[in-house]
Amino acid sequence: MLPDLERLIRLQSLHTTADDARRRIATIPAQIDALDARLDEQRSALDTAKQQLETNQGSRRELEKEVAAVQSRLSKFKEQLMSVKTNKEYQAMQKEIATAEHEVQSFEERILEAMLESDTLAAAVKDAEASLAAAEADIEAERKTIEQERGTCEAAAKKALDAREVLAGEIAGKILGLFDQIVEKRNGVAVVEARDGLCSSCHVHLRPQVLNDVRRNDRLIQCEHCGRILHFDAAAGAQPAADA
Repeated sequence: MLPDLERLIRLQSLHTTADDARRRIATIPAQIDALDARLDEQRSALDTAKQQLETNQGSRRELEKEVAAVQSRLSKFKEQLMSVKTNKEYQAMQKEIATAEHEVQSFEERILEAMLESDTLAAAVKDAEASLAAAEADIEAERKTIEQERGTCEAAAKKALDAREVLAGEIAGKILGLFDQIVEKRNGVAVVEARDGLCSSCHVHLRPQVLNDVRRNDRLIQCEHCGRILHFDAAAGAQPAADA
């Protein structure tokens, strides 16, 4: 194989490795944001559960104040009942007492309902706290895994870029310039295999003479359609020679 072609194949591999690592690194901030969003959702659920419990307890305290006020009024009515002088006043006072007792009963029923609801809401708070704790542990573990992967990718990218720099120094400037030009125009891919009579990148059929020339790997040949540099990998499997 032409030495420059062999170097370009290696250069492409290093470039692809570095690009893949950098693309993976570029996705990490979105993953971190997604983890933060999950955690915020759990915290919001806990805040909502706590707020509902607090509202319930506040309503219950207000009901208890109302009961205390009515019971105070009821006590006064019962004291006044002892001092009424006419039957009409007695009946009126009995009516006030009955009304107050009904109010007390109504408030006490609402307090009982609030107490039962409070138990349910308190359980919901505990569940939300447990869910948050579990989410925090899971997300922290995922963060560590992501950060470890970031470090691995950064190391891989650096290693590939360092090796690329060394290898680039072994390639003639004109050839390296061609490689870089194709890389910029063709989404980072400048060197590809000719396989099954096709350019493996753009999948356009190669002319028979071009295919035969590529099979020899003794000079730089570009795909007539996409402009990428072609090579033939004999180890991948023999292909029948194309008719000239």
